[in-house]
Amino acid sequence: MKKLEKDKVYFGIIGCGAVAHMHARAIKAIEGAELKAVADVDIARARSFAQRYEVEKYYGDYRELLRDESIDIVNICTPSGLREEIVIDSARAGKHIIAEKPVEVTLERIDRMIAECNKYDVALAGIFNNRYHKNYRLIYDTIQEGRFGRLILGDVYVKWYRDQEYYTSSNWRGTWKFDGGGALMNQSIHFIDLLQWYMGPVESVKAYTERAVHKYIETEDIGLAIVRFRNGALGVIEGSTALYPGLYDRIEIHGENGSALIENSQIVGWEFKDQQPIDQQIRENKGLEAFDSGSSADPMDIPYELHKREIEDTINYLREGKNPPIDGYEARKAVEIITAIYQASKTEKEVRLPL
Repeated sequence: MKKLEKDKVYFGIIGCGAVAHMHARAIKAIEGAELKAVADVDIARARSFAQRYEVEKYYGDYRELLRDESIDIVNICTPSGLREEIVIDSARAGKHIIAEKPVEVTLERIDRMIAECNKYDVALAGIFNNRYHKNYRLIYDTIQEGRFGRLILGDVYVKWYRDQEYYTSSNWRGTWKFDGGGALMNQSIHFIDLLQWYMGPVESVKAYTERAVHKYIETEDIGLAIVRFRNGALGVIEGSTALYPGLYDRIEIHGENGSALIENSQIVGWEFKDQQPIDQQIRENKGLEAFDSGSSADPMDIPYELHKREIEDTINYLREGKNPPIDGYEARKAVEIITAIYQASKTEKEVRLPL
């Protein structure tokens, strides 16, 4: 892994749409980091973005950005299905890469991206920033400590709402080619990632998906899967963008010795057979930190703090010449589960992993 040895790290952002603002704000908040250049196929949008964040350079062709030898890391914020070529070109230019979720929309593309990054000795990091919320991390650490005992059930519920304007405002949303899926691949993926992080590898899925409300999109706006994990535990995944007005996302983790429920990133259930002094404090404070990680109705009502934490952690790993914790292999896992769900729904058969 090519080591970052500079005191100041220079970033470029490719794709100046909605989520790019989270990346820009996060980078500007990190000491020792600077956003050096941005690129977008819409040069006017790139110019406006650069002006807003006081960025020195902007381009209409991302390849011009990649020619800047001072840039160390590129953050790829294009529509999901447009990232493979950009990642490969970035790797060949010697840039480390941070890609928004999902890193791409098919496993074959992700595998090619990983191979190219390995070939050119650069990192491919995927954004799954909820892992950097202290409350989600608390559940993971408590599982690792063994307080849950044997895990027996893990559930995810993402019952959100997006109106038709959300889909029509960007012509790539709700398409198989560029979004890779609907409520599961775009919205629920963060929580599916957390579920597999907690529960471990998935062995098989059975599933149904439907386009229930949004008649002018290609993909599902509601999906349900029954999951069997490799450790013998079972689980349920429900994801939707059709449920007005939108409910808080929820994860439930149950072991033989305890249970945890987290809703909108706040812990609302925390019970164990072996009660410890900190447990009451966790229940009273709803976890270790108060801010929530997003909105069930507004896709941009999210804080940039979690992006900041993940990007900062990625920098620290690269300074040591190590792969970041959420590397390409790790970012692939949630896409694999969702791909299996789509296959199970289409074939009306149980699908076994790995794919």
